[in-house]
This record gives sequence, structure tokens and C-alpha cells, in this order.
Amino acid sequence: MTTFGAIGTAASGLTVYRKWLDAISDNISNMNTVRATDEEAFQARYVIAQAVENGTQGGVQVAGIAYGSAEGRMVYEPGHPLADPEGYVRYPDIDMASQMTQMIMAQRGYQANAAIVDRAKETYQAALQIGRS
Repeated sequence: MTTFGAIGTAASGLTVYRKWLDAISDNISNMNTVRATDEEAFQARYVIAQAVENGTQGGVQVAGIAYGSAEGRMVYEPGHPLADPEGYVRYPDIDMASQMTQMIMAQRGYQANAAIVDRAKETYQAALQIGRS
């Protein structure tokens, strides 16, 4: 694999991790979105990644977005304006602990790929310096 191949592979990882972080931020932002019981709850977003191979260079890409359950969870809040006659409203079924764990994994993956880009760039610059000597 060439230096540019390493940068391309790491760049594809950066894109996937950024999309994953975007999905996590959407999930966390909407975890307290209330809906009436006759409506669907906010559906959590999950990034589906797949390996890509272009000749000698590999990488990864976003293959799609999977959605969580639209059923959500029913919460008894009789004073809420969207409550049904029994006093229930619908919240998304999103677990904050799980989302935070995923966020840490995505951040670490993003950081690792950014470090690869930096190291590949330094290697390329060192090779140019050798050529100038």
C-alpha cells in the first residue's frame, strides 16, 4: 500500500466515523422527543458500514442507515398536552448509556484514522526531504 493509499483508506474511515457521530448526535438530541400514542416515536439511527476494496486499496463506506423501533416506550404523564385519555405519551426507545458508549467508540475510531492521515503525511514529507538531499 502506498502512502496515498494509506491516506485514502484512513479518509474513508474518517467519513464513516463522522456519519456515525452524526447519527449518535441525532439520537441523543431526540431521546426526549414526545409523541402522542397514536403517532410513531422518533426512530434511532444506526450507521451500517461495509468494506470497500478498489484494487490494492481498501477502505470502508456507509452502506446505509438502519432505523430503530418506531414503537418507542409508553410513559405515564397524565398532565402532558399530548397524553392520551389514559395519560400515556410515547418516547423513543433510546438508551443514553448505549449512545454515550457508541460515541466514545466512534470518537476513538475517528482519532485513530486522523492519526494515520497525519503519520502518512509526515512520511510523505520525509520522503520529499530525502529526495531534496
